[in-house]
Formats: sequence, structure tokens, C-alpha cells
Amino acid sequence: MSAIIGIDLGTTFSATAFVREGTPHIIAHGDERIMPSMAGLTPQGNLLVGTPARNQYVLYPDRTVRSIKRKMGQSILTKLGDREYAPQEISALILRELKRRAEAEIGEPIERAVITVPAYFSDAARQATREAGEIAGFTVERIINEPTAAALAYGLDRSDERQLVAVYDLGGGTFDISIIELDAGVVEVRASHGNTQLGGDDFDQRLADLLAERFMQQYERDPRTDRRALARLMRAAEIAKIALSEQPFTRVREEYLLTEDGQPMHIDIELSRAEFEDLISDLLEGTLQSFEAALNDAGMSINELDRVLFVGGSTRIPLIWQMVRDFTGLEPEIAVNPDEAVALGAAAQAAIIAGEPLDAILVDVTPHSLGIEVAEWQFGQLVPDRYNVIIHRNTTIPTSRSEVYSAIHPTQTAIEIKVYQGEHPIASRNSLLGEFMFDQLRPEVSGEPPRITVQFDFDINGILHVSATDRGSGKEARISVKAARAQLSPAEIDSARADLEALEEDLFASAFLELGDDELIIDQDALSAAQPKSRAEPSLEVAGLLARARRAVERESGDIAALETAIAALEAAVQSGDKGVIEERAEELLDLLYELDEE
Repeated sequence: MSAIIGIDLGTTFSATAFVREGTPHIIAHGDERIMPSMAGLTPQGNLLVGTPARNQYVLYPDRTVRSIKRKMGQSILTKLGDREYAPQEISALILRELKRRAEAEIGEPIERAVITVPAYFSDAARQATREAGEIAGFTVERIINEPTAAALAYGLDRSDERQLVAVYDLGGGTFDISIIELDAGVVEVRASHGNTQLGGDDFDQRLADLLAERFMQQYERDPRTDRRALARLMRAAEIAKIALSEQPFTRVREEYLLTEDGQPMHIDIELSRAEFEDLISDLLEGTLQSFEAALNDAGMSINELDRVLFVGGSTRIPLIWQMVRDFTGLEPEIAVNPDEAVALGAAAQAAIIAGEPLDAILVDVTPHSLGIEVAEWQFGQLVPDRYNVIIHRNTTIPTSRSEVYSAIHPTQTAIEIKVYQGEHPIASRNSLLGEFMFDQLRPEVSGEPPRITVQFDFDINGILHVSATDRGSGKEARISVKAARAQLSPAEIDSARADLEALEEDLFASAFLELGDDELIIDQDALSAAQPKSRAEPSLEVAGLLARARRAVERESGDIAALETAIAALEAAVQSGDKGVIEERAEELLDLLYELDEE
């Protein structure tokens, strides 16, 4: 039987893992253990995925797609090159690259996968994730929730003592909190809550806005109106966020952010951790509100918690640690790398499905209530647009529930069934998952309204199947609620897979060549040069900096010895592969170029 891998398809970074000799391992690519969740096309039409796409983003933001996970399940198209793609098609590009890396590492074709999603993902987004996996060439064995996967990774190295654990999962684009019971190998989710539009990207945006405002104070121009300048601001904000997680101050320096009448406009600002914390504190307060809601849904108090587990790269921010510790009275744990815990748990679940001897059982829950629209009699008045819940949120899955509903009038022969997901008592204020007309109904007793039995089957992947049976005639109708507004047909999935295979024909392309004053093109000879395993090649930013410095050498008529020395030092740092030294030498070279421009 072919191997099954676990995949954490993240908003900003993704990872794959598999179980070897009973232990989950991250599938690394050279020195890279997690891959940027980005895809792009070069100006020449070549496909870039992962780190090469991330490198290109600063120069060609309009030809690079990032954070596509936030759009999963939505009926929108994203432009990449000259074509538009559904979110699941862009995600499939990322998954295909992860598949390729896994096959290279394991040494055999990989066709089966377990893919994780945020616990608070909608049914539409879950189905879109499954479709992305199918387009990428996987048989998706299971869709599981990210906090649940992380708990599974933690639970593998467990004691037999029963524990109640909160998994606080704050990643690049989504937030989940799950209350989980670990008991002798059983990982049972008691409740989940969260926000699929909250994560590190939002912190970056707050910082980028602050940088833009400081820039406007100096130059009276908004750099966010220029796509390339905005991309550079977002990258600078991300770097500053990471730096401020480790130190109280950091400096943001971006040269030539914009030009006006031939004059360069730079940004050179020192930021403090206190400023950053003030910017994001309201967002973090929202995570604690979700934490409290999850505890309430689980029917327990905060004092009953034994542990708090941190998952997701954003949990490295010191303020998050402090707020969660103050809220729970417990010291958060990061026993497993927060960037890798979800992928490791997905690999554990994959091994369980494959029948490998892994002593763990996963019990998950549905994060949202599911029901249908009904009309109710209240005080002698018929009130339409009411929401009747059939499966309540935080019900253990897989599950089946059914309810009997009556038509309004004895002569009524048809009922429209609208299926919703959400918690609001007014049906139309929830998310409509699907609808169908059930006609030719017969009453069980002449003169009485017909009645139907509506059954909801919520499977292990979080996909809802709905059936309705006419109690008078026995007639039955069924639908699988697979996000009708975002769903691709099998033919469309096959077509999308063929399109992506054609798009990948020129994949092996990324050696950097000089094009003009501040642009680069991507050569078509060596994709590996842009991958982390090739440590002797510069990143796109460093390559551009070196190209600019060499042009400065050619046009300068004065003493250029210091500039040539700085260029040679940066080139030597690139050859060494030491990222810290590369950053130092690049900054020294930038300082020299800055001084030359001011002369």
C-alpha cells in the first residue's frame, strides 16, 4: 500500500510530514522545513512556487499570489499572469510542490494525503481544500482540524493520565482555540472556536500601515498606492514583527521605496516592541473572547485546564504568551515546534489510516451548528426565516441526526429545503450551504399536511450529506452539501489538473539575471538556484542589491574601493550560506549606496 503523508496547508507557510518507525518526521527540502504558501509567474511566464515565489513577490507583487487560504470556499477568481484561477487551483499549485518534495524524500510516488484545515473553517472552505488536493493529484484520505492535529502530535508523547488541554493555534492567517481531552491515547475534542480571518498577516498589515503613515509624514506620499512599494512594506513589516518577538527594538530601512522627480524616497525608522503591542492588542483580546466561548461550549471553567499548548508561528509574539498566561494562570507550552506541530499530527493521523502501529485515537467535533430554514407559528402568526438546528456545534463527528418537519397546508405538495451553517436564530443570517426542492409529497393521513424526515450525516472529513424522506410515499431525495457556490465538478477538477500540469512545464527556471535599473528576470536554466538547498545563490533581494551596486561601480568616477570591498564581502557571505552574515553585509552595502545617492 502506498504511503500516506500529512500536510499542513497554511496561510503563509505549509509543511509535510510522514511517520517512519512509529515517529512523525517533517519532510525537509534541503535546509527548508516549511515552505512559503505562495505561487507566482515570472514576466516570462514561468511558474514559481514556495521560496522562489516569495523572493519574486517584492519585485512583482501583481504576478505573485499569497495568503490564498483566506479565500478558500469563496466564489472568487484570482489573477495569475494572463489567467484567472479559483482559490483551490492556486492551493493545488502549492500542494503539487509539496507532493513533489515528499516523493523526492520518500523515494516513491505519493498519491494519498491527510490535509488539515482550521477548526473554524466553513463547509465550503473544507470542500475547496479537498478539491485542491484532488487537483494536485492526491486522494484526500481525511480532512482534519489543525488544533486537533497538533494535539495528536503532543499526545503521542503522553502519560496515561487524563488531561484537559487548550490548543491555542494562531498562525499566519487563521486562529483556532480547541478544548481537548487527552486520555490514554484518545484525543477527544470537547469544543472549538476561532476566527478564520485573524493571524500574522493582520499584524503585518497593522505594522505596514504604521510605516506608511510615518513615510507620509516625511514625504506627503502614500506608498500603499504603489503595489511594489506596498509589497516591500509588507515584507519589511513581517521582518520587523519577527525581530520584535526576540528584541525590544528593531530598525526598518527600505531604500528607494518610491521616487519623485528622480529623487529617491527612503524609509528608515526604529520601531519598539511596545509600539507593536499597542497596534495588535485589540486583535489579541478577540482571541481570548474565543477562548472563553470554547470553554463555555465545553461546559467547563478555566480552572479545570491542565495545559495550554501553543501552535502556529504567531504564538512566538511575547504579548500573546503574557496574555494567555494571565488569562489561564498556566504557562503555555511549546514542546513541539509551533510551525511543525500540525503537520506532524496530520502525519500521525495518516499513519493511523494506513494501519501503521501508532497508539492513538482521534475524536473530532463539528465547529458550527447545521440546520434548515423553517417557518414557525408564534402567537397565532406564521413567522418565516427561522433557523432550526439539526446538528449542534461541537457535536462529536462523524454523526447522524434527523428531525421530522410538517408542511404548512394539507394541500401543499412541495417543500424547499435550505441548509444553513451558523448560530443565528434567523436563518438568512447564517451561511447558506445548499438548497433543493422536494416535490410530489403525499400526506400520511388524508386531510393533514404532508411530513418529511430530514437527516443530516456529517462525515469524518467535515462534509455534510443531507437526505429527505416523504413519510407519506417513501420517496427520498439526497444531496451532498459541498459548498455549491465554490464546488468544482469531477470534470472541472480533471481540467484544472491538466491546466496546472501544462503550466508546470517550465517549472525549472529561476537563476537571476540583470534586466534593467532595478528589475530582474528569471532565467530558464536552474530552479534549484532559488531553492534553499543551493546555498551558494543569492536571494532575489540580495541579487538585486548586488546588481545595483555593480552599476554604481560602473558609473562612479571617484573612490570606489569601499564599495568594491562591500560587494566582495556580500558575495563571500552568499557563498558561505550564513544568513546572519548575509544580512549584515547586505546592510553595510545598502548604507554605502545610501551615502552615494545623497552625495
